Amino acid sequence: MPIRLNLLAEDQAAEEMRRRDPVKRALWLGGLLVAATLVWSGALQVRTLAIGAQLSRLETDIAARTNDFQDVLDMQNRTRDIESRLAALHQLATNRFLNGNLLNALQQTVVDGVELTRLKVDQTYVVTEATKDKTSSGGRVIRGKPATCTEKIVLTLEARDNSGNPGDQINPYKQALASHPYFQSVLGRTNEVRLVALSAPTSTPEGQSFVQFTLECRLPEVTR
Repeated sequence: MPIRLNLLAEDQAAEEMRRRDPVKRALWLGGLLVAATLVWSGALQVRTLAIGAQLSRLETDIAARTNDFQDVLDMQNRTRDIESRLAALHQLATNRFLNGNLLNALQQTVVDGVELTRLKVDQTYVVTEATKDKTSSGGRVIRGKPATCTEKIVLTLEARDNSGNPGDQINPYKQALASHPYFQSVLGRTNEVRLVALSAPTSTPEGQSFVQFTLECRLPEVTR
């Protein structure tokens, strides 16, 4: 039988051992893992950039909508303020003191021997500024108060009693004023016609005696 000799067997065995070397396999496996990690990291980076761009767009959109929402709130506040002012003006216009009604009532309260010489209407308005909403240290909102206007009206009537016995017609004149529907409506139940001044009897150059007196009517204060 022929004998075959493989002179390269030793080199082939060495080559086979190199191929089966675990360190080389580990290096190949590590390289593959590093490559996979780089690919995965790159994918994450790309995704992060995409999400960041989307987040930036959403933040811009939210900021724009927030500004629009604030504009709407400001417009609502301005609208409420204008409506409140219009309501106050309407209330003032419909409930204001009318001198014509007063003069008409005085024409209907004539008493013999009494002559009205002077009429004074003193109207005073006290304005209280509005207060804004405040937030307390505990976070509780304290609502402000709208502006108000307090109306004070004082009627002063100066007259003279020319009757046969000067001074006797003062009380009848007061009663005529107090019982008239107009004065009852404007004075209310708590206010009255008051005698605030009375002069001594005086004579005219013609020799007619009279007394000068002053009546006062304070209307109830009205806050609007």
